[in-house]
Amino acid sequence: MMEVEVAHHNVLLARSEGKYSAVGNQCTHYGAPLSKGVLMGHRVRCPWHGACFNVHTGDLEEYPGMDCLPCHKVKVENNKVYVSINKRTLKQAKRVKRMGARVPGVSHTILLLGGGSASLICAETLRQENYGGRVIMVTRDDLLPYDKTRLSKVMNVVSDSILLRRMDFFHQNDIEVWLRKEALSLDTDKRAVTFDDGTVQNYDQLFISTGCRAKGLDVPGMELENVKMLETPEDARQIHTACMGCHIVIVGSSFVGMEVASYMTDKATSITVIGSSELPYQKTLGPEIGKITMMMLAEKGVKFYMNANVTEVRGLNGKVKEVVLKRGTVIPADVLIVGIGVTPNSEFLQGSKVQMDLKGSVMVDKYMRTNVPGVFCGGDLATYPLAMAKDQRVSTGHWQMAQAHARVAALNMLGKPTELNSVPFYWTVLLGKTIRYAGYGEGYTEIVVKGKFEDMKFLALYIKDGEVTAAASLDYDPAVSVIAERFAAGNAITTTEAQSDDMSWLKLS
Repeated sequence: MMEVEVAHHNVLLARSEGKYSAVGNQCTHYGAPLSKGVLMGHRVRCPWHGACFNVHTGDLEEYPGMDCLPCHKVKVENNKVYVSINKRTLKQAKRVKRMGARVPGVSHTILLLGGGSASLICAETLRQENYGGRVIMVTRDDLLPYDKTRLSKVMNVVSDSILLRRMDFFHQNDIEVWLRKEALSLDTDKRAVTFDDGTVQNYDQLFISTGCRAKGLDVPGMELENVKMLETPEDARQIHTACMGCHIVIVGSSFVGMEVASYMTDKATSITVIGSSELPYQKTLGPEIGKITMMMLAEKGVKFYMNANVTEVRGLNGKVKEVVLKRGTVIPADVLIVGIGVTPNSEFLQGSKVQMDLKGSVMVDKYMRTNVPGVFCGGDLATYPLAMAKDQRVSTGHWQMAQAHARVAALNMLGKPTELNSVPFYWTVLLGKTIRYAGYGEGYTEIVVKGKFEDMKFLALYIKDGEVTAAASLDYDPAVSVIAERFAAGNAITTTEAQSDDMSWLKLS
């Protein structure tokens, strides 16, 4: 594949399976050049965040992108390839897939609980597949579905700028959206959900994706002013404003905590991160990456207290003043930000027949079905079998996997048997540098590193039982996308291959 210019317009020209095709070259997620990604068979995978597109049709095949690519005409004459672009599509970097609408007289209702990306993808997939019944999306939020991954990266965010779809989209496609409405209970025998305003809605099929909420610290002083948790764009804006020129303490050294610390380095007077493990990301990305990210932030003046626990938050005049650690250290604080994990929003399912695990996550199969007929679940709330991890039950909490869950659920609701086989793909941004990650590395026993951590250019391969189970990289594109495609195709990467100096299989040239 290669990038070509047609009428000052970047086009991806590809030859796959003996056929030439031309599609838009910009990923519909954040605009990455697809020509720098990976082409395997008929699909191209974005080098940045792993979205996949069919190069013959331009259709989206893997998230986190939302839309398809525009397609252009290709003809081959006298050993030359000619690409022509319709003037109308010249200005369109993305194409919304055609959707059906509600059919008069069809009373069938699909109810979607939750207002995140999973609910949105479920609704869109139903309409793309010409479902003609009623689609109702219900959320306790006061906003339409938005890009939640942005909140810890660009905190002074304008809500309107991160909406995934605008209200006219929902109107055009007959998707009802009920905002500021929370589910209180579910009766699966009556197929009915009761809401906090007293209303009851019946359904024929139900998709639950109410997600999780931030977990609070169980210590005295959490009720003080300026104790913050990041869940909504409003929270992000409040944290941004409250932290300017202040002493801030962040509890939690995983993705949210580290991203907030990174964002605040040029805004707060002092930043202290308190982590319960020895190093950041210890369980997820491993100690080596934890060490290098800690050094990156320490160079910007961020102070770390690791292997530490908060026992008390002290205040003055109702506001946070100090944070006290178990070891007795007292840290001055004007703002305390807590990012120590999440709690499933599944209280309304207690007393229902829907099976949950001890943590309150909903158990689903590879079709995203719960144990109750007609009830599906996806997103951060679901514990599901991960195909690439030999169907081990996992709960990943990734944006892209939530979208994949929703599509699979929608297709199965419509009687189109589809199994979940997506490969987890996520990313984190620190001080303008992006670490990409694909796979499922939990329980790894060895890490093979290409490049050097200290050079800020590396590829880490996580190994378990003689195979690579995950990969993380910094400034090593499109390595993680190549590996994600290998995982997706079910092709194992052995320890021998990972350790070899011959890196030609990574297609990095």
